[in-house]
Amino acid sequence: MKYLPSSSTTIRIRAILALAGLAATGLTLSAQAGDWRQFRGNGTNSIALNENLPTELSGGSVAWKIELPGRGLSGPIAVGQQVVLTASSGYAQDRLHIISFDAETGETQWERQFEATGRTGCHPKMCVATPTPASDGERIFAFYSSSDLICTDLAGNLQWYRGFGAEYRNASNSLGMSSSPIVIGSTVIIQVESEAEAFAAGVDTVTGQTKWKIDRPRKANWTSPTLLPADNGRPALALLQSSAGLSAVDPETGNVVWTFDSGASTIPSSLVVDGTVIIPSNGLTTVKPSADGTAIESVWNSSNLSPSTPSPVVINGLTITVNSAGAISAGDITTGERLWQLRLKGKFSGTPLASNGHLFFFNEAGYAFVVRPEKEKGEIVSELDLTETILSSPAASDNALYVRSDAHLWKFAQQR
Repeated sequence: MKYLPSSSTTIRIRAILALAGLAATGLTLSAQAGDWRQFRGNGTNSIALNENLPTELSGGSVAWKIELPGRGLSGPIAVGQQVVLTASSGYAQDRLHIISFDAETGETQWERQFEATGRTGCHPKMCVATPTPASDGERIFAFYSSSDLICTDLAGNLQWYRGFGAEYRNASNSLGMSSSPIVIGSTVIIQVESEAEAFAAGVDTVTGQTKWKIDRPRKANWTSPTLLPADNGRPALALLQSSAGLSAVDPETGNVVWTFDSGASTIPSSLVVDGTVIIPSNGLTTVKPSADGTAIESVWNSSNLSPSTPSPVVINGLTITVNSAGAISAGDITTGERLWQLRLKGKFSGTPLASNGHLFFFNEAGYAFVVRPEKEKGEIVSELDLTETILSSPAASDNALYVRSDAHLWKFAQQR
């Protein structure tokens, strides 16, 4: 049975595109290998494999630019030939949007709107549509600062709706929530953490029922879950980060398998590359799970690689972080030694994307940078001023790069 709100919860749903019109869009409901299904990509590590992205950014590399409703800091995701993102609108930011665009043309395939059930107050820099949505290839899971978790199919049909903001009214803060959900197997995992109430939950992707709910440290937290992929028979785990450290959790049961208890950042999130977990803790700290996956051992710590808001990224054997002044630091992935720094313009909120030996950055002022990082130095290959505030993280799919501001969604691709 699908989990739908009780009659006491008011939810108004407005279908912008009738189902009869979906056939005319040529909507593809099957997932493809080049999908970018969640925050920081399928592996939650900001790495786009086998993509031929344009490295010379210019007006000519803009395949299309689409106007967006309301506000949104959430990044786009890509499933098949769909690019999906969220937005919020209204005086109280209580109107929640899910929008699907045709990846080739940028045309709107469908839009759905819902009413928030939880708290919508946010810092002016943020908005209710800050978390990036996720997908399992068959469904879209849209999460919002109001702690509403909405599931539709790829055609935009509502499957279930969980108003966690209504169910747990103390789990909010005055600045807004930004943790993005991730999907592992048949579970979508969310973190709803504040000083008043804090928990993480695993929700069944098909039914919307809660599989598990665990208490978390009561402190405001804006990090997102990270995927620790399956390895040598060990199942995949979800890594939940907070000021207390990092917990590895079984996505099916919520059981904690191991913990890192030396503290961690509450803004940039951890990542996993080649089985090594890179944690924003005391700068950067790396740990490696044991063969049976039930314990961890420390690898290195570097206070010189401390990240600000953007999460760290690994490329070309380098660990890349961005500090509050907009300077890139590159460290050796095996030792943590800082090898060089490169200053970019402005401040950054979005996490850079790594692909084909290059890094793609978008600063808060709307400048895009393509950087080629090498062992000895980093080089700016190209830059482009998009003239709009950009706080989201980019996505990549099918040889195209996507990024959004409040006002627009851009697609960059090689000129044909």
